[in-house]
Amino acid sequence: MDQSYANNRDFTQASLAEAGAILTIDLSAVRENYRLLKSRLGNARCAGVVKADSYGLGAAQVAQALMKEGCDTFFVAHVGEGLALRAVLGRGAAIYILNGTTPGAEVEAAAAGLTTVANSLEQLAAWRETARAVGRRLPVALQVDSGMSRLGMMPSEVETLAGDASLLDGLDVKLVMSHLACADEPEHPANAAQKEAFDRLRAMLPATPASLANSSGIFLGADYHYDLARPGAALYGINPTPGHANPMRAVVQLDAKVIQTRTLDKNTGIGYGHTFRTAGPLRAATISLGYADGWHRRAAAGAYFNGVRLPFIGRVSMDSIIIDISALPEGALKAGDLVELIGSHQAVDDVAGHAGTIGYEVLTGLGHRFHRIYQDG
Repeated sequence: MDQSYANNRDFTQASLAEAGAILTIDLSAVRENYRLLKSRLGNARCAGVVKADSYGLGAAQVAQALMKEGCDTFFVAHVGEGLALRAVLGRGAAIYILNGTTPGAEVEAAAAGLTTVANSLEQLAAWRETARAVGRRLPVALQVDSGMSRLGMMPSEVETLAGDASLLDGLDVKLVMSHLACADEPEHPANAAQKEAFDRLRAMLPATPASLANSSGIFLGADYHYDLARPGAALYGINPTPGHANPMRAVVQLDAKVIQTRTLDKNTGIGYGHTFRTAGPLRAATISLGYADGWHRRAAAGAYFNGVRLPFIGRVSMDSIIIDISALPEGALKAGDLVELIGSHQAVDDVAGHAGTIGYEVLTGLGHRFHRIYQDG
C-alpha cells in the first residue's frame, strides 16, 4: 500500500499499537454492490445472504448497511445466527434459516420470528408441530433439491407433500427455493437442467414466490431471477463472473504490521524447514500475520508497499510471514509500517488463486485478531 495512504487513514494510535494487522471493511462498497445486483433483477427482489457472520466481515454491520438500501430479507445458515441478527435488526426484517431449525431450537426460532427453510419432510413436520405448540401459523420456506444433492426435498418428498395438503397445516409458505450448483459456469448444462427441475417441482407446490439465483445466478439472466435473488459473495466483492472482469467493488483491505527487518547473508535458511535459502545477500522483513489469522499456509501471494510487490519467502508461520524487501530502497520499510495483503494491488480472488482455493474461503477464514475498521461513505 502507499505509505502516504497508510499514514492518512483513520487508524487510532491505540489500534496500531495493539493489533498485528488492520482489516478495513467498506460498507459503502457493500451497499453499492447491492444496488448493482438489484439493478440487474428487474422486478425481482434482492435479499442479502449474511451467513457465516457475513462471510467473516460482520453480519450486524453489513445487514444494517443493506437495510439502508431497502433490503428487508436476509439469509443465514443457523438458528444462532438468526437470533443474533434479529437482536440487531429488530422485527422489521425477514430472516430465513437456510439449514433449517435443528431439533430443540424450533420454539426459540419461532419466538424470534425466524423463518425456517424446510429441507425435508422431517424438518417440515417439526416446524408444523412447533406451530401447533405455539398456537399460531408460522412462516416457512420450502427448499427443493433441483440437482445439487446438498439440501432440499428430494422429488419423491415433493410428490408426497403435493399429495397431502395437511402436511402444511399451521404453516404459511413464503417461498419455494433451490440452489444452483454451477452458476459460476454459465455454459454448464447443469444450470438449465436445474432450472427445468425447479420449475417442475415448484409447480407441484402451492403458488408462492420462488427463488433460485445466488450471486452468479443473477448474471445468468432474467430466466433465473424468479421473484427473489439471494446474493452473498458478490456483495463482499468476490467476482461472480469468473474469467471476466469483476463487476463488483472491492470491500476489504487487509494491512499487516512490520515487526522487524534484517539483512541476511548468502545461503541463509529462512523459516520452518528452511524451505527457502538465500542465493545472495537479501533484505527481509517479518510481518505480523499468519495462519492463525486465517492466512492460508499455501497462499504465497506476497505483500505490497508503495506499489512494490514483496514476495513471501519461507513458510507461513502461525503468527508471522517473512517477506523479501530487497526491491525497496534501504530503510524505506521499518518496524511499525503497514504492508498490503488484500487491497488495490491484490484482490481477494487473487489471494485465493495463489492458495488454490476460492475467495469465499479466504474471507470466511479471516480471524478475529485484527483491528477492524468499518467505513461507510
